Amino acid sequence: MTYNYISIEGCIGAGKTSLAEMLAADFNAELILERFADNPFLAKFYKDPTHYAFPLEMTFLTDRYQQLKNLLSKRDLFTDLVIADYFIDKCAIFAKNNLQQDEYNLFLKVYDIIADFLPKPDILIYLYNTPENLLKNIAKRGREYEQEIQAEYLESIQENYLTFFKQRAQFPILIVESGVLDFVNCVDDYDKIKNLLQQEYEKGVHRIIL
Repeated sequence: MTYNYISIEGCIGAGKTSLAEMLAADFNAELILERFADNPFLAKFYKDPTHYAFPLEMTFLTDRYQQLKNLLSKRDLFTDLVIADYFIDKCAIFAKNNLQQDEYNLFLKVYDIIADFLPKPDILIYLYNTPENLLKNIAKRGREYEQEIQAEYLESIQENYLTFFKQRAQFPILIVESGVLDFVNCVDDYDKIKNLLQQEYEKGVHRIIL
């Protein structure tokens, strides 16, 4: 494999953590998982988005930065393999969706400073799925504070991801149509995704149908 820093991304309920855990185990890689459960504003945000969006996004930004800085600074990204279930730029993607314009402008000033200090992934796999399937996955995993999420919100987040990728693709981004895949329970489906990492890609967005 030619990649040393791999990010797995997707909308809420896409299965990015499951895939990251499976790949890290197979490749004996350092695993970086997002600490969303530690964010004290997350459950409050889903009940009152307007009031809690800014502290939510700022807390996510600072925590993700601290986690990546601590872990990546201890690794040699030229020789060691690191797999994460997020990348720092998701902060800007969610903030654009959730914040008022003046809050978003302020957020970007902090984000631009922080993001410059972190390495970018060598490759990113984005698990693309329909809002309907995402809602089914969200219901299945049963986190109480997520149960009021609407399909429109998921669709908006996903569109922001795709727009961001088109505008700021600094590394290969594989958008994998995952709606027909069951990579958690089907070995063949998992191997199809895993084998993508054995190939090289040019910088930019690549749509993948397996």
